Amino acid sequence: MAKQRRTFSTEFKHEAASLVLDQGYSFTEACQSLGVGETAIRRWVDQLKVERGGITPKAKALTSEQQRIQELEARVSRLEREKAILKKATALLMSDELERTR
Repeated sequence: MAKQRRTFSTEFKHEAASLVLDQGYSFTEACQSLGVGETAIRRWVDQLKVERGGITPKAKALTSEQQRIQELEARVSRLEREKAILKKATALLMSDELERTR
């Protein structure tokens, strides 16, 4: 029987990483107290360090500031795609109009 993969909320990951970074827990202590593997804790700690350094991660962000940045970047991307579509549609309509006037 296959083991089901556990999922954790971003808040849980943030708090787990904060135990190590801010409260002085060792990786082993944090793992034992939370019942999470050491590899996961190390990954979350590394991600939190990167985010605190001001770099937006590719994965779902742990800090609220980085989450907001990811939301805004997604919105900008969507708006740029919409703008490109509208630009192409305008060019197509203009070319049709030019063909009719000739």
